[in-house]
Amino acid sequence: MNRDRLSRRDFLGAVGLAATFTVVPRHVLGGPNHTAPSEKLNIASVGVGGMGGVDINQVSSENIVALCDVDLKQGGGTFKAYPKARRYRDFRKMLEKEDKNIDAVTVSTPDNTHAVAAIMAIKMGKHVYCQKPLCHDVYEVRKLTEAAREHKVMTQMGTQLHAESYLRQLVEMIKGGVIGNVRRVDLFSDKNWGGGERPSDTPPVPETLDWGLWLGPARYRPYHPVYAPGNWRRWWDFGTGTLGDMGCHIIDPAWWALGLKYPTSIEADCGPFNDESYPQKTIVTWEFPARGDQPPVTVRWFDGSNRPPRPKELEKGRGLPGQGGVYYGDEGVILAPHGGGARLIPESRMKGFKPPEQLFERGINHWQEWIRACKGGPRSLSNFDYAGPLTEAILLGNLAAKAGQKLLWNGHEFKIENVSDGERYLKRTYRTGWTL
Repeated sequence: MNRDRLSRRDFLGAVGLAATFTVVPRHVLGGPNHTAPSEKLNIASVGVGGMGGVDINQVSSENIVALCDVDLKQGGGTFKAYPKARRYRDFRKMLEKEDKNIDAVTVSTPDNTHAVAAIMAIKMGKHVYCQKPLCHDVYEVRKLTEAAREHKVMTQMGTQLHAESYLRQLVEMIKGGVIGNVRRVDLFSDKNWGGGERPSDTPPVPETLDWGLWLGPARYRPYHPVYAPGNWRRWWDFGTGTLGDMGCHIIDPAWWALGLKYPTSIEADCGPFNDESYPQKTIVTWEFPARGDQPPVTVRWFDGSNRPPRPKELEKGRGLPGQGGVYYGDEGVILAPHGGGARLIPESRMKGFKPPEQLFERGINHWQEWIRACKGGPRSLSNFDYAGPLTEAILLGNLAAKAGQKLLWNGHEFKIENVSDGERYLKRTYRTGWTL
């Protein structure tokens, strides 16, 4: 499937054409929505439990040829669902052994190992779908984005709401000037992926788990069930906190609608935290410069028990949802609940409202959009050139919390301007045996 070489499918198609001199229309092979076997991608998956299982099911229109998970128990259900797929525990061995059999790879591990798995696949010329946030470190994000561009593969970050009609309509409302120029956005989530002290006891590693592979590039520490399988997001070494989890979904429409890229400054006001776990509540402020005819904009993030100021346009007795965003324009305000349709506020402003011109297609989900791109169709809309800078800005919010000061960011030079040793925040040291 690499566009720089003859693909297995193209080769087979050429051989078939030479042998028969007949092109069989696709609909003859199985109906208008049928994908002929010769047209299917061969997909391998890294991380097959939890969200990994969801991702695999969503691309099961293709050939699932190899599955990899460090925990045989967590991946057990998916292994059983795809009995013909070859099984692995180490993605490096899987990619090396299956190189000629794989066209595309899904990566659905904890954040800690996103980059090492995705970049290896990309350098081998494989298309990649990677769960959000794209990476654990800002440096990893930049390198992964550059690698995808260099190797000309099709990519998608797992922000599945990006393809939902209600989110696309929100973006179209803002791009269409429904509320005029937007100068301020408040985004929020009442989730709390923070707090915790490193445990002192060292229970045995479950027989089904390869703990060294689960740790990946992270510094070694003894196994404990407070980390795996499901609680890793709150720990600095493995996850990216509430901001890295929910921020990728909730910040996404603001980023898309306003054409944002690199912030000029990032500042964080957060509750107590330590070197082990993320803050239980945070307020992050990003300042973005003017973009063309759009004015500078301030974007703020509130999580945990922090809540944004109540919009004066919101009717008496009506509260903010648990998660979502408020977009303040020169000519109006939009309230956008996470997972729901955007509304002008007060609600009276919706009377007679006519949606703006539709800019983005409807009816194809996030995963199939990527599959289509891998087969030569339009580029998927959450590709790494888009998702990379978005993830960088989100992770910089966490770094501002850790640094305890406002960061001045030069995205073009990949540099924190006002911290002399800023690189230590952007890039971690990998454990021996792991490389990017």
